[in-house]
Amino acid sequence: MAMPIVSICRRKDTLMLFLILNVLYSQVAYAKIEGDVIVCAAYAHELPRYGLKVGLTNYAAAYCTGLLLARRLLQKYKLDGLYAGQEEVDGDEYNVEALDDQPGPFRAFLDVGLVRTTTGARVFGAMKGAADGGIDIPHGVKRFPGYDAESGEFDAETHRKHIMGGHVAAYMTYLQDEDSDAYQKQFGKYIKLGVSADNLEALYKKVHAAIRADPAAKTTEKKDVKVKRWNRAKMNLAQRKDRVKQKKESFLKKLAAGDA
Repeated sequence: MAMPIVSICRRKDTLMLFLILNVLYSQVAYAKIEGDVIVCAAYAHELPRYGLKVGLTNYAAAYCTGLLLARRLLQKYKLDGLYAGQEEVDGDEYNVEALDDQPGPFRAFLDVGLVRTTTGARVFGAMKGAADGGIDIPHGVKRFPGYDAESGEFDAETHRKHIMGGHVAAYMTYLQDEDSDAYQKQFGKYIKLGVSADNLEALYKKVHAAIRADPAAKTTEKKDVKVKRWNRAKMNLAQRKDRVKQKKESFLKKLAAGDA
């Protein structure tokens, strides 16, 4: 007698980090037979609301996106007050610890899709932001900027510089000294908004604080779209009969005028 096959589906939340067409977004989802269910999401294009209006695709912006996702998710499940995460950014490894006699931290497992998992990749910046935001994500430091594969040592300060935009600030300073025209061209938006290498870290600190203060998603008002029609609308039966009648009357009228 053939034994029946029983399938047991256990929920496992997944932290999905993607980079599509240079647009950063992060999601927490779990799988069901009919498809993935998105629990929470955060997008880099939301960051201007928190004061970051330029550089939305670099490592520091990825960290901000992950932090936004974590705080938004924990707020949804009323865990934001229990698990604040790593509020002082130091770039070092951080794993949230469960509190006694309290709900455990939200656990998620990393899924980067088809993104290349090279050392220093931006998806790991987003993961670090989510971990510092209070989500329990099993991870190590081998793919963070600052890890030396030969020595096996990790420099947390190097990682912190990337999180706070230090690598961008260093390049801004270099380009400003070496090629002023290239600096004006590449960092024109930064200059227009008054962002320089000297105040870039302070800007990211303000963004992190703003995200923690209000991570909730904001709904945007949708404009009424008037659909344009480029072809003639289809006529119903009554309209077609009336059209035939008008053509007959017009033909008879012309015929009578010609005979007269």
